[in-house]
Amino acid sequence: MRAGELLGRTAYDLHGRRLGRVVDVVVRGGWPPERFLITDVIVAGHWWTRVTSRLIGPELHPAGPWLLRAAARLIGRSTHQVPVDAVQLHPRVPGFPFDPPAGRR
Repeated sequence: MRAGELLGRTAYDLHGRRLGRVVDVVVRGGWPPERFLITDVIVAGHWWTRVTSRLIGPELHPAGPWLLRAAARLIGRSTHQVPVDAVQLHPRVPGFPFDPPAGRR
């Protein structure tokens, strides 16, 4: 599965409530012998967050002007990191979220 297959999909929680659109993924693992596994997705609730949070970033920046840090917190407040087992995507992606790596079936 490629990250591009997930980006832009509408994400819902397990109760069917809309969370927003997937804007990024979080992966864990290492290169051989392990494979990378998608553990979380970053979901943005508003269209302006999808545009501006990629430029500024929703996280708290330890350095930089206070105004930039405040703007990043304000703009990115609707961006959330959600575990893949707590998300349903629409349209569905085959094998998401529990696609076993090749050779480990």
